[in-house]
Amino acid sequence: MTRVLLVDDDLELSTMLKEYLGQEGFEATTVTDGEAGVAEALTGQYAIAVLDVMMPRLNGVDALRRIRQESRMPVLMLTARGDDVDRIVGLELGADDYVPKPCSPRELVARLRAILRRTDTPETPATRSDELAVGPLRMWPARREAQWAGEPLVLTSTEFTLLEVLVSAAGQVVSKNTLSEKALGRPLARFDRSVDVHVSSLRHKLAPRDDGRSWIQTVRGQGYQFVRE
Repeated sequence: MTRVLLVDDDLELSTMLKEYLGQEGFEATTVTDGEAGVAEALTGQYAIAVLDVMMPRLNGVDALRRIRQESRMPVLMLTARGDDVDRIVGLELGADDYVPKPCSPRELVARLRAILRRTDTPETPATRSDELAVGPLRMWPARREAQWAGEPLVLTSTEFTLLEVLVSAAGQVVSKNTLSEKALGRPLARFDRSVDVHVSSLRHKLAPRDDGRSWIQTVRGQGYQFVRE
């Protein structure tokens, strides 16, 4: 069974989600504060973590920041409905996606499965045909590895998938809806800025071109394009 770490101080919600996750083939462990959540997440025993933003001792945003210092494990954030600040900060710090509270267990499971599908890639030797290469970037999707100018490029699972989609279509414009469906596993919702925040994070991780411009260009009203030299 896929092990899920659920970090939330709402005992009633955690109990309900743990029961539902068990019915859906997950083994959930619940923790009620951020400090304990970080310690448990860094044991390496879980496929994914679910972090509530508002928690005692250490809030979810700070917990995510500590986890990202040592681990690339997938993380899904639970945020208050309508609180765009927490969502954007969480995504900027490396969260793979978010679900607004109150959320339905079905939606949570759907988001978890979408993230895990992106990360559940078998370890296979890379061949030349597996490699994506544009400018200083090299990607090996089968191994979920990337390099920039010969150095390892550290990406979250969502960032990797988003970059893979853009690079596979280098020189062409990819719509935000396509990026949302392929990288986040869901259609783009109105006012959803998740794709924009992930693209912004990627731009910070990729050194600019010789002319000082980003390798990922915004095409207003259409989407994004990875520049082909």
